[in-house]
Amino acid sequence: MVVRRSLFLHSDLRRRPHGMLRSMLAQVDPDTPPHGPDGPVAVLERRMASLLGKDEALFFPSGTMTQQVALRVHADRRGRPAFAAHPQSHLEVWEHRGYSVVHGLRFQPAGDRHRLMTLADLAAVAEPLAAAVWELPQRDIGGLLPEWDDLVAQTEAMRESGAAVHLDGARLWEAQTYYQRPFAEIVALFDTAYVSFYKGLQGVGGAALAGDTALVAEARVWRRRLGGDVYDAWPLALTALHGLDTLLPRLPAHREHAVAIAAAINADGVARAFPDPPQTPLFHVHLPVGPDAAMRAADALLAADGVELFGRVRSAPDPDRCSFEVSVGENAMDLAPDEVVTFIRELLRHAT
Repeated sequence: MVVRRSLFLHSDLRRRPHGMLRSMLAQVDPDTPPHGPDGPVAVLERRMASLLGKDEALFFPSGTMTQQVALRVHADRRGRPAFAAHPQSHLEVWEHRGYSVVHGLRFQPAGDRHRLMTLADLAAVAEPLAAAVWELPQRDIGGLLPEWDDLVAQTEAMRESGAAVHLDGARLWEAQTYYQRPFAEIVALFDTAYVSFYKGLQGVGGAALAGDTALVAEARVWRRRLGGDVYDAWPLALTALHGLDTLLPRLPAHREHAVAIAAAINADGVARAFPDPPQTPLFHVHLPVGPDAAMRAADALLAADGVELFGRVRSAPDPDRCSFEVSVGENAMDLAPDEVVTFIRELLRHAT
């Protein structure tokens, strides 16, 4: 089935090798070396350190490896194996508990899985912590963000307790559109910060860990131990640099479009967008049908009209309901809000 239009951030529509390779070719100077201080990886690392306001930044091939290394270094430094995070932290939900299997670390969920983590939730964790982790925004509850003063209070309290404070900033680029503060000001709240290059920036992979010089030196050793010291990582770095140049300035417009789409969905009433309004370009759409029916209907809509609304759905306690994630990127900018509503109505027609 051919995708012609898509609301799905990771759609193949904008990730086809030929198009991405042409973007890299248009960007790179013919004399750019593959390695060394002027190579794409080194340029990207320096740019990340400057943008995020940290001493250094280290390139990794994946966010999974990046976060495991950050937590391992914090745990080794403090002699504590435990870290706290939201119950639906990406580390717990999506990464097969690599923190435990590979590094022997222990996860302490803080708070209600359907609400944002609070200062009281963190204070209720009795075990001494190596680190506390904030995912900004919290993807699996609709892309919610704590208000700035709450975030400041939480990070300060954890640091005072002796724990490191770490930012899961896979979507920091999107979170900044809500906080309206420089990236360095947001990251200054944290000892370490991870950022991703293949989500909002639409690269082909890669991530970075930013922190002080000593910590990055330790992380570099762990990157080698885990097989992440990729010699020819320059293609990943080039697409990341391309995203920083072309897409990062567009993210405020992505958020505005997400707000407009969510408003149209809620005004129509056939489905529900949450949060209302979205804080970032990411939000959830709740449907009055079960997940199996929704997936069958999505396949039918794609086959009939070439429209891809989502890649997967989330189940709900009610078996006759489900939800899907909207993360507005460039591939969704040509979808008018009323068109999205029409497509959702068509989806539900196929589902019944």
